Amino acid sequence: MSPAPPSHTQIAIIGGGPAGLMAAEVANAAGWQVDVFEAKGSVGRKFLIAGKGGLNLTHSEPRPAFDARYRERAPQIARWLDAFDGEALRAWAREFGIDTYVGSSGRVFPIDRKAAPLLRGWVRRLRERGVRFHVHHRWLGMDENRRHRFDSPDGERIVDAKATVLALGGASWPELGSDGAWVSTLAGHGIDIAPLKPSNCGFDIGWSEHLAGRHAGAPLKPVIVQWQDLDGTHRALQGECVLTATGIEGSAIYAISTDLRERILRDGETILWLDLAPGRDLERLQRDLQKPCGKRSLGEHLRRQTGLDAAKLALLYEVLPRESMTDAGAVAAAIKRLPLRLHSARPIAEAISTAGGVIFEAMDDTLALHTLPGMFCAGEMLDWEAPTGGYLLTACFASGAIAGRSAAAHVEASS
Repeated sequence: MSPAPPSHTQIAIIGGGPAGLMAAEVANAAGWQVDVFEAKGSVGRKFLIAGKGGLNLTHSEPRPAFDARYRERAPQIARWLDAFDGEALRAWAREFGIDTYVGSSGRVFPIDRKAAPLLRGWVRRLRERGVRFHVHHRWLGMDENRRHRFDSPDGERIVDAKATVLALGGASWPELGSDGAWVSTLAGHGIDIAPLKPSNCGFDIGWSEHLAGRHAGAPLKPVIVQWQDLDGTHRALQGECVLTATGIEGSAIYAISTDLRERILRDGETILWLDLAPGRDLERLQRDLQKPCGKRSLGEHLRRQTGLDAAKLALLYEVLPRESMTDAGAVAAAIKRLPLRLHSARPIAEAISTAGGVIFEAMDDTLALHTLPGMFCAGEMLDWEAPTGGYLLTACFASGAIAGRSAAAHVEASS
């Protein structure tokens, strides 16, 4: 069946996540007709998943420390934040009657810790202001006339737009719409794209069946994780981890996942060390472990003298040779610096977010693609990454605002 006759719009937003919706809002506010195209049956699905964790909208960390969370891309993203930062995001949420608060960790949440009321209010306002939504429209790329091709419920559909914002996401959570299928399409148009990689992810170690079967899902808290960054500098961070069937994940691991991932890509593997007893020094542990066992089993003796729970003790048995378990010095040293050999990051589909994407050098400061005039990019499909804590969402909103404003200016200039 041949495509239906092309339809027309002034500004097409392709992708209905936070970046795309913010682009739609800003472009619509400039007075242009905006159409949002979404592959799934509703917009904001990944945004709603974020709401299950309380919807960490942004972080209260002051700038420029906030900017530094974006690592190598801090200079570029700082320009986005100059236009729309965390405080602007909180003020925007108040427009929908959503007040926010700063948690003990500095993270910012809605008072009700829910995403659905904010998303509903946002989509309602966009509709009332004339933004048109087209769901179940999967972007297939462009035809020879640079018109957009969509797989829609009515077959292939062609859409001609004066300006376009691509906000297609990365490749994590593909079931929610961001599957990275756009990479080959844009690469075919000569756009340079850094390979997509998992970010804020867990890692594979390869446990014994015993540990994987009995302790997968067990938290490790508190611990101090110790690692080497790409320059070989030793670093440490206190936090929480979780044992998985294949390795380790959790907030402390996500926070350092970039360094771990890049060392594995460079060296084939990397070592992570865990301090399983942050509150005890090495000498005290040695003294306690040298006390006689009496009639207690070795495992009970270790538990009593170290205060470690079952999961931490299982890790000790997993890593230390059995003959070393009766050596107080060896056990104490392992408790304070237990080496774990990480072999690979978990697949990108399991990651919280994505690294890689359209490189910044392929765009100008307005997020316009150099080789495709009138086309702009926003959100996680760009080559940046950030830790959890509200930094990801803030940059998505901010880039959407920049791209939406730029698309509107392009239409204005060409009218």
